[in-house]
Amino acid sequence: MQLRYAFRLHPNAGQRAALARAFGCARVVFNDAVRAREDARKAGQPFPTAGQLSRKLITEAKRTKERSWLGEVSAVVLQQSLRDAESAYRNFFASLKGERKGAKTGPPRFKSRKDDRQSIRFTANARWSITGSGWLNLPKIGAVKVKWSRTLPTTPTSVTVVKDAVGRFFASFVIDTDPATDQARMPQTDRTIGIDLGLNHFAVLSDGTKIDSPRFLRRAEKKLKKAQKELSRKQKGSRNRAKARLKVARAHARVADARREFHHQLSTRLISENQGIAVEDLAVAGLARTRLAKSVHDAGWAQFIRMLEYKAERYGRTLVKIGRFTPTSQTCSTCGVVDGPKPLNVREWTCSACGTVHDRDHNAALNVKTAAGLAASACRAPVRPEPVLAQREETGSHGFPTGNRAA
Repeated sequence: MQLRYAFRLHPNAGQRAALARAFGCARVVFNDAVRAREDARKAGQPFPTAGQLSRKLITEAKRTKERSWLGEVSAVVLQQSLRDAESAYRNFFASLKGERKGAKTGPPRFKSRKDDRQSIRFTANARWSITGSGWLNLPKIGAVKVKWSRTLPTTPTSVTVVKDAVGRFFASFVIDTDPATDQARMPQTDRTIGIDLGLNHFAVLSDGTKIDSPRFLRRAEKKLKKAQKELSRKQKGSRNRAKARLKVARAHARVADARREFHHQLSTRLISENQGIAVEDLAVAGLARTRLAKSVHDAGWAQFIRMLEYKAERYGRTLVKIGRFTPTSQTCSTCGVVDGPKPLNVREWTCSACGTVHDRDHNAALNVKTAAGLAASACRAPVRPEPVLAQREETGSHGFPTGNRAA
């Protein structure tokens, strides 16, 4: 199983300039590849192969006056940018043919230097290394200081250097983990749990535990409103506007980092304490189009469930997702009678058949657990069949945009 471990980088001024050149060169090569493909399509010609693009856009381009500066960065970075373009087209065509799961994927678009996220990737061929003193040595960039939050379990296969919208730099390492070793880290348990996700409480467990919703965005709205108002009053193109934009980006980054940290801690705790976990397959995209959209996005249910999925796969736990149309809030968990739909403001109700008084969310969590087949034994529950590769939500350190802490 492949996972990502991310750590904060602290490059000096010269290294920041070198990274900016590398980001720019990778972006130019990607855009040139997309333009070459589009020109071939409009001319009715077959798409150029990866080898042809590499020879024309990198090898021959370095010899020209207009693209001679491509030689200032590692060739591996440019080759990986071409691979990204190839992968983007491959995903697009697979989506057109219906071979790719999820929402339809559009054709690759040109990248901009103003994009919020810039990245370059170094594979083993680039001969990057981690020095004995813990610095990350990158070709044509130098030894960059790393803020290590833990030790890498194995030797990484590649490293991606990322610059986020706030201007922070991160090193994201791809690690091949050993399933047996990971599973041995988890304590043995036969507990099973059902989870009902909501807005009043982020999660209510079938054992009666209620986990409050932190509402990170709601709590930060006052500061965000002030920062966005200041941004709207700055003149476009001015330095003051750039500073105000950075202030807004930092405020949003703090909210996202705090939410991700909360999801990591809660998902790791649930995986550690329970052998079997049942959740409802919520239609988050549909709920995000209702009047509850801001609260749904603030809760971040989809991110939390993705964390449960890959951590269950990693540590040998069982995760079951029940159908979103299962009437968990309408069914009496005591006698099984479906008592009909109830408005959201009804938080307690009495079963018309057996007279049991139910807490709406706790009753739903019990029904989620029963519907998943975890009430008797976690061994009979189906296991998620798909492998999980290089999860972007995997843990990192110090506010990485795709992960925060050890799991």
